[in-house]
Amino acid sequence: MKLTALRAGFVGAALVACGLLAAPTAASAAPPPWSPGVDHVTVPAGDAAAAPGYWTAERMRSAIPADVLVADRVASTPAADVAKGAPITYGAPSAGDIEPFATSETPVPNIGKVFFTLGGRNYVCSANSVSATNESVVSTAGHCVHEGRGKYATRWIFVPAYSNGAAPYGQWAATSFSAPTQWTKGGDISYDTAFVKVGTLNGRTLAQTVGATPIAFNQARGLTYEAFGYPAAAPFDGQSLKSCAGTASPDPYGQTQSQGIPCDMTGGSSGGPWFLGSGVQNSLNSFGYNNISNVMFGPYYGSVAQSAYATAAAS
Repeated sequence: MKLTALRAGFVGAALVACGLLAAPTAASAAPPPWSPGVDHVTVPAGDAAAAPGYWTAERMRSAIPADVLVADRVASTPAADVAKGAPITYGAPSAGDIEPFATSETPVPNIGKVFFTLGGRNYVCSANSVSATNESVVSTAGHCVHEGRGKYATRWIFVPAYSNGAAPYGQWAATSFSAPTQWTKGGDISYDTAFVKVGTLNGRTLAQTVGATPIAFNQARGLTYEAFGYPAAAPFDGQSLKSCAGTASPDPYGQTQSQGIPCDMTGGSSGGPWFLGSGVQNSLNSFGYNNISNVMFGPYYGSVAQSAYATAAAS
């Protein structure tokens, strides 16, 4: 991957499961804060209807891991603006156990791959079906729906339980996108999250078909997670589900408000869910540093992420 200089004081490259970030070498002035907000757009009905037909098995296999879309994204909002509000969980948690690090998994109905087009190129990410009143919300990374200071994706579909080219539950096309404006307007990697409403398929909602996991916001930091995704960059091939597990720790450079867990997943796993031991989603695969081996970082789910989720759930 091409080495990218982020800005003055930031040099080098950060190879990630989802994006590139450079390790800071010197202090820099605090950037201006972004006002909390949600960027919500509706996908034209014709575009949503056409998306599934575009994604042949060959196009899915040849899609590019979307980590290249976040090669120059850095945080631009103080920590105080990331999380405000009382802890909250949507959906009913269930008991669960944390699995070992770097594990191969059988397909999970609610976890799958995302395929989309940006700038004429086809990309791939990971995602999860989450509990919502409309039974149709998918959680993924912000850069898996929007470039950050750029455009929204087209031909966006979610393929639950993808495995070696198979789509056992069909292709679910996006009907709307909801993401923090800190990502869509500023490319702030601390807010690298998005929620996508998908249409129905064969008269059924996504949750009716594959289920949906609870999702929580404003939880404590430093919790233990199990992360899932479809890493597609070497040494992985993106054709099967993988997982990692560990206790979250802060960004050692302090340039984001994200947390890291032990994980060696690569590009393509972007957007894959992080679960607490109760089975509640509370973050996702976002980025990593090239000089910190086997650590995946995910955004903190604070009130800004909660607002984006609530917008998608109500759409």
